[in-house]
Amino acid sequence: MAELRHSTVAAAAARSSNSPAKRDSDASAASSPFASTSSARGRGGGDDDDGKDAHRSSPLLPHHHKRLGLPSPLRSLLALEDPRSPSASSSYRILLALLAFLLLAAAFSATSVWSRLNAPYLCQKDGITLHCPETKEAPSLWENPRAATTSWKPYVPPENETSGYIFIHAEGGLNQQRIAICNAVAIAKIMKATLILPVLKQDQIWKDQTKFEDIFDVDHFINYLKDDVRIVRDIPDWFTEKDELFTSIKRTVKNIPKYASAQFYIDNVLPRIKEKKIMSIKPFVDRLGYDNVPMEINRLRCRVNYHALKFLPDIEEMADKLAARMRNRTGSVNPYMALHLRFEKGMVGLSFCDFAGTREEKEMMAAYRQKEWPRRYKNGSHLWPLALQKRKEGRCPLEPGEIAIILRALGYTRGTQIYVASGQVYGGKNRMAPLRNMFPNLVTKEELASAAEMAPFRKHVTSLAALDFLVCLRSDAFVMTHGGNFAKLIMGARRYGGRHRLKSIKPDKGLMSKSLGDPHMGWAAFSDDVVITHQTRAGLPEPTFPNYDLWENPLTPCMCPTA
Repeated sequence: MAELRHSTVAAAAARSSNSPAKRDSDASAASSPFASTSSARGRGGGDDDDGKDAHRSSPLLPHHHKRLGLPSPLRSLLALEDPRSPSASSSYRILLALLAFLLLAAAFSATSVWSRLNAPYLCQKDGITLHCPETKEAPSLWENPRAATTSWKPYVPPENETSGYIFIHAEGGLNQQRIAICNAVAIAKIMKATLILPVLKQDQIWKDQTKFEDIFDVDHFINYLKDDVRIVRDIPDWFTEKDELFTSIKRTVKNIPKYASAQFYIDNVLPRIKEKKIMSIKPFVDRLGYDNVPMEINRLRCRVNYHALKFLPDIEEMADKLAARMRNRTGSVNPYMALHLRFEKGMVGLSFCDFAGTREEKEMMAAYRQKEWPRRYKNGSHLWPLALQKRKEGRCPLEPGEIAIILRALGYTRGTQIYVASGQVYGGKNRMAPLRNMFPNLVTKEELASAAEMAPFRKHVTSLAALDFLVCLRSDAFVMTHGGNFAKLIMGARRYGGRHRLKSIKPDKGLMSKSLGDPHMGWAAFSDDVVITHQTRAGLPEPTFPNYDLWENPLTPCMCPTA
C-alpha cells in the first residue's frame, strides 16, 4: 500500500510538471535574474553545475561587470547587492561622495554661466550710446602669430640671372627724354635685362647738360621699379670699354625701326645683348610701339611716367609756390589757366607755315629756314601752297592773337588769370600784343618769383621746363596751342591723375583756320561754333585706337572706371 501511494504521488508530480501552466511559470522564473539568484541561494548547496550555468546565462552578473571595467559602486548597483552587506554600504558612500562633488562644482560655475547667459549677443543700445561687452585685446590683433614660421619677399633676379645690360642716351628736350626713359624701362622688362641709368643727352637747341640726378629723384626711381626691372646707377666696374659704348659698332644696336614690337626686341636685340653682355641702343626716339606690345608693358610705362619719374623736392616745392601765387593774385582764391604757347622761332621755322608779319620778317624767316633745313627748303617756290594746305589741315601753330580770340569765344573774360608756359615768342612784344590786350593778367614764372628764387633753377634749362610742367599740371584749366610732347604729357597726366574733371582744351586748329578766314561770319555764329566744337575737346579720357600713343590718353591700358 505504501508503495502504491508513493507511485501515485510521483505520477501526479510528473503530470503537474508537464502541464503548460507549470512550464510557463518555470520559464518566467528562469528568465528573471532575481529568481535565479534567490533560487540558487535557497537551494544552498544544490547542484554546482546548475549554479554555474545560471551565472553564465545572465549578462548582468557582477563578474561580467568586472570584465567591462565598471566602477565598484555601479557594479554593486547593477548587481542589486543587499544594501545591508558591507561591500554595498561602501559603494553607496563612494557614490554619494561623487554626487556631492558634482553638486559643489555646479554651484561654483553657476555664477559664470548666469553672466554668460545674460550677456548681450552684440551690443545694447541706450539712446545714442552703444554698450558692448568688454574684450581683452590679444597680441594677435596687431601681429600675425605665425609670421615667424615663414618669410616671403618679392622676387628680384640676382645679377647673374640677368640677360645683360642695356644703355641709352635720352635725346631731345625734357619731355622727349621722359618718354625715352619710360621706353627704356619697358624694353629692359621685355628682355629681362638690367638697365643702366639713362644719360640725358645734351640738347642741340637748348645746349643743356643736365644729368638724370639733376632733375629726377634717382633713389625713388630705382626703388619704385625694383620689383619690375633691375636698374643700376652706372656701368659695371668689370666693363673696361666704357668709351666704346656709343662709338664702337660692336657695342651699339642700330637700325631699330620706329614703333618696333616687343617681339622685334626679343628676336633681334636680345641675342646680341646675351652675346656682348652690355649694349647701347642708338637712336632711341619712339623705338617702341603701343598696340604691338603686351598690355602689362604699357601699364609699366604708365607706372614709370606717373609714379617712378619724380622731380627733385626743390623743384616740386617751387612749383607749389608758383601755383599758390597764381591762385591768390586777386587777393582771394581764384582759378587760373595755364597756356602752353608754342611760338618760338624754331617751332615757327620748322612748321613751314605762313604767318602774318611784315615783308622784312618774312624774308628773315625764309633765310632762317634755308639755313637750318636746306633739303626741305630747296628754292622756296613750293612753300606757299604747302603752307596753305597745312593751315587748312590744322597742322600750324596758333598765333597768340588767334588763341586770344578762341579763349574769348569760349567765354573767358578779361579778368582771367593766365600762366604762360613758353619760350621766347617769335616776334616779341608786337606778336604778344593782341593776346595781352584781351587778357592783361598774363604772367610767367619769372614775374611770379624773384630773381633770387629762380637763380638755382637757371643752371639747367630742363629745371625751368620742369617748373612750367608742374604749374600747368596743377592749373584749373590747361590750353595748348600746338602739339608736342609737353602738351601730350600734360593732357595724359591730368587724365590719369583725375584732373580730367577740370578742363584741358585742345583747340581744333582746322576749324579755327576755316572760321577765322570767313569774312562773312559774325561773332555770335563764330562763338557758337567754337563752344560746340570744344565740348568734346576738353580733356576727358577717351578709348585709344591703333597707333595712338598712350602719353596723351592713357585710358585703355592704364585706367579703369571708378565704382
